[in-house]
Amino acid sequence: MGFLGWTAAVGGLLLIMSLASGWISRGPVTTFGLYLAAGVVCGPWVLDLLHVDLVAYSTLTARFTEIAMAASLFITGLKLRLPFRSQSWRVGAVLAFPAMLLTVLCVTVMTHYITGLSWPLALALGAIIAPTDPVLASMIAVNDANDDDGLRVALSSEAGMNDGSALPVLMLALMLFTAHEGLSSEAIWHWAWRDVVWALLGGLGIGFAMGKGVGLIATRFHSKQRSVAPSDFLALSLIALSYAAAQSLDASGFLAAFAAGVGLRSAEVRVVSLHPPEDLEEGRRPPPAEGMVNPHQRHSMQAEMPRNSIGLMVGDALSFGDTIERIFAAGIVMVLGITLAEHWEPMGLLIAAILFIVIRPLAVYLTTMGIRVPHGRRLMIGWFGIRGIGSMNYIAYAWTHGLHGADANYMTNIAFTVIVASVVIHGLTVSPVLHWRQSRQAARAQKE
Repeated sequence: MGFLGWTAAVGGLLLIMSLASGWISRGPVTTFGLYLAAGVVCGPWVLDLLHVDLVAYSTLTARFTEIAMAASLFITGLKLRLPFRSQSWRVGAVLAFPAMLLTVLCVTVMTHYITGLSWPLALALGAIIAPTDPVLASMIAVNDANDDDGLRVALSSEAGMNDGSALPVLMLALMLFTAHEGLSSEAIWHWAWRDVVWALLGGLGIGFAMGKGVGLIATRFHSKQRSVAPSDFLALSLIALSYAAAQSLDASGFLAAFAAGVGLRSAEVRVVSLHPPEDLEEGRRPPPAEGMVNPHQRHSMQAEMPRNSIGLMVGDALSFGDTIERIFAAGIVMVLGITLAEHWEPMGLLIAAILFIVIRPLAVYLTTMGIRVPHGRRLMIGWFGIRGIGSMNYIAYAWTHGLHGADANYMTNIAFTVIVASVVIHGLTVSPVLHWRQSRQAARAQKE
């Protein structure tokens, strides 16, 4: 097909997905699952219309997945309107660090003894498939700033923070893989300080400071100017600036993007607390600012109130960022389906089964024993560990940092198969499990 043919095909697919969105949301198959299927149909296994060599374009793959990840992490952080003393942050941190590292350890040992891969490659596979995905996890993530559901908050905060522990482990695995004479103590110390401690603290600090600072400054500027112009590019600027600033200082760009969203939300909370609505009952927490304005009715007098000004900004940022996230996610998942024929590895199904059914649930259960998390929620958190675009980004990162050879290709093919299995299996189970959970909650509420 020519350019016009492909343009029409893409437009037709998007039109079908848009018109059928209501049926899709109520059905067992998710939107991302359908995009994956569309990619498989266009790929070598079915119509053989498209061939995509991800290895040859590994740098481009890394860049596209970085954009999708950064946008998704920013939106995730912006939707989390929780006090920092909330236990939900503690649960997310436990899932993102102790639980994630325990998962990496178990996957590493399992992979080494089942597949015979070397310890560095087994460790790299663990780092690639252990973290949950912030993009595809949107199916079970928080819906908006009013959403304080314990399950959704835990999974969202985990997906937002687990790059702080997963990427350093992948870096260590690549160092071990490329160091034929072993690592010196100086190299290990440098990794521990720069890639672990500084990447974590620096990324969070840089992102939060930029998000909160820009939010407060922009609110002041807009309210003084009575500006009601759309603030769509505020999200794009914060994502780009926080990510670039952190990466240029050897900190974690992904954590910075997440923290920038949290920082902008913190600025919104501060502005609303200083300028609460007149009808707010005493002792009640003010609602999100974006819920108190109508973005379709913008008046200059409305923007004079700082609360309304930041409400319009946050609402525009959420809308624009969500659009960017969905566009990139749809394209990347389709590419995953197209390339599945070249990267399919049956061993990945065994690894996926053990990871989904045994390792992830066990790691979650053990690391959350000291936290007051209901048993049912703990089980669902253990099951909903969706892998996706973040893992693809790690694969591309590994390719661009010296991961080559037959064994390395075998390992990455296993990882691709695990990602596809996660998109399909978790996608098929998310709606039934959440509907069952809602019915149980409704029945419990009626009894009370």
